[in-house]
Amino acid sequence: MNSVIVEDTYAEAFKTKAAYLLITAATKELAYTAAVEATGFATSFIGCPAEAGIDEYVKPDRTPDNRPGYSIIICQNSTKKVEEQLLNRIGQCVLTAPTTSVFNLLPESEVQTNLGFKLAFFGDGYQEKIEKYDRTLYKIPIMSGDFLIEENFGICDAVAGGNLYIIAKCQQSALAAAMAAVNAIRSVPHVITPFPGGIVASGSKVGSKNYSFMHASTNEEYCPTLKDRIENSKLSSNSNGVYEIVFDGLTQEDVKLAAQEAIKAIKTIPDVQLISAGNFGGKLGQYKIHLIDE
Repeated sequence: MNSVIVEDTYAEAFKTKAAYLLITAATKELAYTAAVEATGFATSFIGCPAEAGIDEYVKPDRTPDNRPGYSIIICQNSTKKVEEQLLNRIGQCVLTAPTTSVFNLLPESEVQTNLGFKLAFFGDGYQEKIEKYDRTLYKIPIMSGDFLIEENFGICDAVAGGNLYIIAKCQQSALAAAMAAVNAIRSVPHVITPFPGGIVASGSKVGSKNYSFMHASTNEEYCPTLKDRIENSKLSSNSNGVYEIVFDGLTQEDVKLAAQEAIKAIKTIPDVQLISAGNFGGKLGQYKIHLIDE
């Protein structure tokens, strides 16, 4: 481990709603393609209709239909909005993908939405409600055969906004540390990193100092190219690389574990100087994800 300073601070996370589902297909590649499509354009609530990502690869011996699959998490700030995202994303990105089936991974959730029932209308009257794999499914005839989808999908409380700032001597080291952090988080179940490749290049602050119409704008305190032009820079003279990692999880404990695993991984990368996090003094969310594990 390198001597990296871990700032005694916390990431300010907040409550959200989430659906947790499994996409299977005839091959691992086809399942992955459908999962990627279903979680696209879902990096941040600031400008996207959801925050979403792939949770993990699920081997055939762990899936209902004994085919390879990927679990995904889709988050939004209300149950109604999660329902809308499920209908749009599964209907447009998974129903359209070759050989796919979709299963609910939150069967015990108090809130259930009848996504399968709604999508079944695509069958134009030829759809069937069936019992298979100890589940209630809809079988929808499509050109390639039958699309199977579970009738109901759970929606649960979840935690969004876990984050880490990585500050290094150069951009290459900061990027290597960010990639190591994302790989470590991927080993933690029930956690997603919704940004491209899991890495945030353009970390932001709430609002704008100069433009009232902006909901978010560049976090100038952490921009290496501005450190000599502003008085409030958080960077030292030899800090030239900064990246942020953002992660959401089904529970606060999931997000805490992801933070700690990411920090361990970051510490293995040379020339990383500081690990910090973004918070807003409790104004954004009720969860404090401390960097120094208590």
